[in-house]
Amino acid sequence: MIEAERIQVLRDEPVDAAGNYVLYWMQQAQRESGNPALEYAARKANKNGLPLLVVFCLVTDYPDANRRHFAFMLQGLAEAANRLKQRGAKLIVHIGSPPEVVAKLARNAALVVCDRGYLRHQVAWRRDLAKALGKRLVQVEGDVVVPVECASDKREWAARTIRKKINGQTGRFLQSLSATALDVPARKLDISGDVEISCWRRVLDDLDIDHDVDAVERFTPGSSAARATLTGFLRRRLPGYADKRSDPADSKASELSMYLHFGHISPVEIALKVSRAKSPSKADKEAFLEELIVRRELACNFVRYTPNYDSYDALPEWARATLRAHKSDARETVYTRQQLENADTDDRYWNAAMQEMKKSGYMHNYMRMYWGKKILEWTNTPRYAFATALYLNNKYFLDGRDPNSYTNIGWLFGLHDRAWTERSIFGTVRYMNKEGLERKFEIDRYVEWVNQLDD
Repeated sequence: MIEAERIQVLRDEPVDAAGNYVLYWMQQAQRESGNPALEYAARKANKNGLPLLVVFCLVTDYPDANRRHFAFMLQGLAEAANRLKQRGAKLIVHIGSPPEVVAKLARNAALVVCDRGYLRHQVAWRRDLAKALGKRLVQVEGDVVVPVECASDKREWAARTIRKKINGQTGRFLQSLSATALDVPARKLDISGDVEISCWRRVLDDLDIDHDVDAVERFTPGSSAARATLTGFLRRRLPGYADKRSDPADSKASELSMYLHFGHISPVEIALKVSRAKSPSKADKEAFLEELIVRRELACNFVRYTPNYDSYDALPEWARATLRAHKSDARETVYTRQQLENADTDDRYWNAAMQEMKKSGYMHNYMRMYWGKKILEWTNTPRYAFATALYLNNKYFLDGRDPNSYTNIGWLFGLHDRAWTERSIFGTVRYMNKEGLERKFEIDRYVEWVNQLDD
């Protein structure tokens, strides 16, 4: 089912009886399965006796995106296009501004459906499209379990303030979504895009984008790979997750973050499969669902209600005040941004984490925390540390540039955290050091493993 709370009319016009198709603008939810916006559009297509046309817009100047990100996205889109074709829908890919591309295609549509994004440019695209259209525009939220406004109508300050609000509603939103069989096939629609997505490698090479950061081989893009990763997690890493999830040397991480980032898999599907898993303990399942639902959707709450979510000034006042008070504290070591980017420090654990990021587009979450805390310690000012961490995060991580990513960077500097013991440089912002890594984990095993990763 598609819960009513997921559906929002952005442009209230009657369905155009003269339309030739129902148009779904796919953007955040880049998948064929478990996609509420797609299923809503499919049902409307059947109701009106029309085929379903899906359009994806390639934005070559997408903020902070480079070849690494585009390669992962394009390959996933190629799979989605093939799956949609098998269902009787048609996906076309255009290069250009989404509001302009979609508005043009909407001229011959009965209505337009879109999924939901939370970042400012995603919100602006949908707002501009609603203004430009003379057609009905419906947004369907599908990349969170509990719709953001259902969870809270304000910015929440920590997981503890939103947890009950989310957990009290997950039951009614954790519902399986069946695929809608399309009555009218779209194969006869004489409409094509700017590129042939099945030839995604050629498309990637021809795009006018930043090609300086290479694609990675560690993770295979697409919904099939996302499901295979989830299956492996359920069988091998979810058991023991509650106790071992922080250990980078014996990782229990799900490694699903990049698939969630590109919308290759639904968080509802993940949550349902984890909830129904038989072998792990209740504690293992609860620990993972806390990360997947409460923590991830706290991040969506943050960007939804914080216009400057990617700014140092979005940090809580207590954190900025304590960092400001310690801004001039002497640093034992200061590294330039280039030294950090080159993993050229005296800390072999930190260097390994940076190399994991550069080589694979990913980093174990505990090492992400350590990585960011050391940037704060090793740069001249907290504001510059924030900018440096955000720059590296967005440039190299496959899952960078999304609500969870911006929130994670903020957490390094006190967001969604509390004051701790006061110390030099950090003030009362949480501190981490390499002695903690050595005490808690066999951290040399992590370093050895990173050194074996292919460039």
